[in-house]
Amino acid sequence: MRVVIQRVTQATVEIEGKVKGQISLGLLLLVGITADDTEEDLKWMAGKIAGLRIFSDADAKMNLSLQDVQGDALLISQFTLYASTKKGNRPSYVNAAPPAVAVPLYERFVVLMEQALGKPVQTGEFGADMKVSLLNDGPVTIIMDTKQKDLF
Repeated sequence: MRVVIQRVTQATVEIEGKVKGQISLGLLLLVGITADDTEEDLKWMAGKIAGLRIFSDADAKMNLSLQDVQGDALLISQFTLYASTKKGNRPSYVNAAPPAVAVPLYERFVVLMEQALGKPVQTGEFGADMKVSLLNDGPVTIIMDTKQKDLF
């Protein structure tokens, strides 16, 4: 599982011109799933993101978590996070989980994030053509991958 975490002051996802999800202060999470992701990967990622101290405290130090600032989360499925550009110029997505595998894992991750944060999260729609807009705060952007837990 690979997630791009962006600290935002606002983010919105639209599908066919209609707002599907919208947050103010919080995290925009672009979520990529691979076929060998497990429940343990999902739990680890949800816990890590919920506790990640990347919001500024009163001394302007990144010392507060999403929970501390009572921020929101917007989760967007993003199979292109598993693009391979090793050969040629056209990316291959063979490392991304097929929808039959990815959808249940993504939906479970949404539930785990809601449990970790103690409130509902906003989402896009798996497989839809989504238009995502955001105002990146900082900017702060972090990439995490469950296959590289030792780096995080």
